[in-house]
Amino acid sequence: MAARAVRHYADFWKATEDGLVFAARSLKLDLSAEMRDKLMSAYSSLTVWPDVPSALGALRRAGIRLVLLSNMTRRMLDDGIKTSALDGLFEDVLSTDQIRSYKPDPRTYQMAIDTLRLKREEILFAPFAGWDAAGAKWFGYPTFWVNRLGSSVEELGVAADATGPDLNALVKFALA
Repeated sequence: MAARAVRHYADFWKATEDGLVFAARSLKLDLSAEMRDKLMSAYSSLTVWPDVPSALGALRRAGIRLVLLSNMTRRMLDDGIKTSALDGLFEDVLSTDQIRSYKPDPRTYQMAIDTLRLKREEILFAPFAGWDAAGAKWFGYPTFWVNRLGSSVEELGVAADATGPDLNALVKFALA
């Protein structure tokens, strides 16, 4: 039996790029190296939803500590924070690259506990994806799902403690 190389994706950039190439091939689309690079570089110019700066500012002014925890690479996160003028709002920015895994691996959610030195029930986790809300809830976090697209609840046997359409709803929930 021949040994097969197994590629472990601990780099979100590379996993995304490979996914893009796979999708293009699957759809029989011509994806030149130049177009691939152009599409991938779009990550560096993404901006946040209009409510994000004021909502995060309100949470900070209320004394709430903010940490960003993402599957994206640190470079992708830093670019996004800079592009969106969110510098200084986060106490820390955590990339799952640090542990070479992805959410919903419980080790990823543990990163916030280790960083903030709080108990899991003292951290309100606010994801934008239903699967992430489920993963955080399984981990034991109180969870507020920012469901911007009005998606159905994931069929994973667990639901967020609360849900809202944007970060303004999160602010109301967190400050209630």
